[in-house]
Amino acid sequence: MEAVTAMKPLIKVAAISGSLRKGSFNTGLLRAAMELTKESVPGMHIEHIDISPLPLINTDLESNGTYPPVVEAFRQKILEADSILFASPEYNFSVSAPLKNAIDWASRSPNVWADKPAAIISTGGGFGGGRSQYHLRQIGVFLDLHFINKPEFTLNAFQPPQKFDAEGNLVDEVARERLKQVLVSLQAFTLRLQGQ
Repeated sequence: MEAVTAMKPLIKVAAISGSLRKGSFNTGLLRAAMELTKESVPGMHIEHIDISPLPLINTDLESNGTYPPVVEAFRQKILEADSILFASPEYNFSVSAPLKNAIDWASRSPNVWADKPAAIISTGGGFGGGRSQYHLRQIGVFLDLHFINKPEFTLNAFQPPQKFDAEGNLVDEVARERLKQVLVSLQAFTLRLQGQ
């Protein structure tokens, strides 16, 4: 088994949380995903990309085909990734403003999202962020992102049993297993699109 695992190519995943809140449950999902790849999803490395430093999109900040340094650095991280993992909270039945801002900056010419495999996870009240996922999928059509279809991952953070601890870490084992299945699916889909 170890020989097979060692032969699997390393997939670099850029992980983006649409929530800037310090104790964000959506960011907690990303932390759990990073832990899971180290524990039980070999061949995958997830890097959380902080979108909080990005300025509001404003084409006046573009100069001679270049972008502000913080935007250039963000775009480069997306470009270097093999796939994308979005943790998308739901704001007013849609994606959050910080996430949309990050998406818009990386979609400026040249669009660095194009042809990337992606997955969406979300948590919150009610539908657990599900409606934001559908809007993000619509946005992804224009960006040429290729989302996995299954499994879907939404999580009502407030229904028993307890899903997150006081620091926003995912503690529910059933949810962690569901999250692992998303990562396994994203890994397989990424390899398939890469022709491996």
